[in-house]
Amino acid sequence: MPKVTINGRELDVPAGTNLITAAEMADQEIPHYCYHPGLSVAGNCRMCLVEIKALSDKQNNPLPKLQIGCNTLVQEGMVVESDNPRVKEARRSVLEFLLINHPIDCPICDQAGECKLQEYYMDYGRYESRFSLGDKVHKHKVEPVGPSIMLDQERCILCTRCVRFLDEVTETHELTITERGDHSELTLAGGASVDNPYAANIVDICPVGALTNRDFRFQARVWYLDSADSICTGCATGCNIEVSSRRGSIYRLKPRANLDVNGFWMCDHGRTTHESNNAENRLQTSLVREGGQFVDVAASAAARRAAFGLKTVTSLGIVAGAGATLEEGFLAAKIQDLLGAGPRIVTSPATSDVPDDKMLISTDRFPNRRGLKALGYEEATSIDKPVDALLVLRADPVAAGGAWVEQLESLRATVVVSDRADETTGFADQVLAIGSHFECEGTFVNRDGRVQKFDAAVAPPATAVAGWQALADLLAALGGPAYDSQESILASLLDDLRDPSLVSASPSVAD
Repeated sequence: MPKVTINGRELDVPAGTNLITAAEMADQEIPHYCYHPGLSVAGNCRMCLVEIKALSDKQNNPLPKLQIGCNTLVQEGMVVESDNPRVKEARRSVLEFLLINHPIDCPICDQAGECKLQEYYMDYGRYESRFSLGDKVHKHKVEPVGPSIMLDQERCILCTRCVRFLDEVTETHELTITERGDHSELTLAGGASVDNPYAANIVDICPVGALTNRDFRFQARVWYLDSADSICTGCATGCNIEVSSRRGSIYRLKPRANLDVNGFWMCDHGRTTHESNNAENRLQTSLVREGGQFVDVAASAAARRAAFGLKTVTSLGIVAGAGATLEEGFLAAKIQDLLGAGPRIVTSPATSDVPDDKMLISTDRFPNRRGLKALGYEEATSIDKPVDALLVLRADPVAAGGAWVEQLESLRATVVVSDRADETTGFADQVLAIGSHFECEGTFVNRDGRVQKFDAAVAPPATAVAGWQALADLLAALGGPAYDSQESILASLLDDLRDPSLVSASPSVAD
């Protein structure tokens, strides 16, 4: 690997690395606007100028002009300075050009708090403008360019990230740059609309407030939002995401870079999965049946009542949805092993009317089918062996039709573990109310066999608890082993996989 020196720090970096990435490896930042690691190099913002003191060990003389870091690859013996007075003055001049016609919108701009114009101005600018407000070139504001995207042309700095994304990633070509000079503007190409399954990614990569999400627009200031790392449950791909929330409410989902799974992107459908967190049928508390009626109880009390009813059964079947976590599937299987093993099935359909798109979207709309199969669950639409009790985990088999109603009515005990009331909960003896995946920590295995952890973003509603906690309480009440954390369950289950080959694509846990 080439050895380079950046601001006095020497390090080895892979061949073909540009200076922006090399600086990041040295825990230093070279500011930039147009460069994005998932797109081609445009080199048009000129913000990443650096001074090269030595091009290589074979040509150790300094280059007379500043060079852009995004399009300069490292060489053996290269010496670079990115924060000396000459470089800082150049960046100050670049910022002045970029801000000449920029509106004074910061107080009302959704990008405030995560805007690179603001940040770099404080780092390198701080000048008095030589341009009066009346002389600024005005362009269209509040212009809808797609079902989910709003454009403010005055804020655009013409970095072309969005244009390149639509040209290179989705290949839908909805945006372009028209006119010249200070009248250049981002606009729709040929009357198109930015309406493709990945459209909202251009909002994520916009370094300023030119492109905003119409759903998130004016909803919350970003500096008030809490952030948690999670996994998208929209399909079996398992895109890595960042969940932004405040006071128990989720405001937005954004992609989190993982080159082994989703790169830098996620689909627009995945961004809407948090909306189900506010569904009217969310379970707020656990329930037990008394005198033919459901009564609210604490989660631990419901687990004890369920254990009392299950101790007399001889064969327990498990009906799981493919949205159940590895930890939940593991604990349910442990409960089954204690009581008399019966079938354990996954009823969620493996295909849907949404086709695979050869990018991120999978026809399998569930996040953990492969993980449950690795634990010994089989795909089926019904239980064809006799059982006298069922544990239903994040599934609603009654809604799928068939003979489920007759079977549930004939059982000695039915325990439902779910985050929402549905047709199946009406047949339960006990309902353990649990949080959604946004409200629990856990693990999924995606369609490629990659094991991925996620954190809780918000707390479960009312007295509901994490899914692993409800099942751990039930297992302990039945006399099984005690688990007091998600981490301890994960450690046990990775040693207990029935079919390790299903996770062989990536045996390590991805953060």
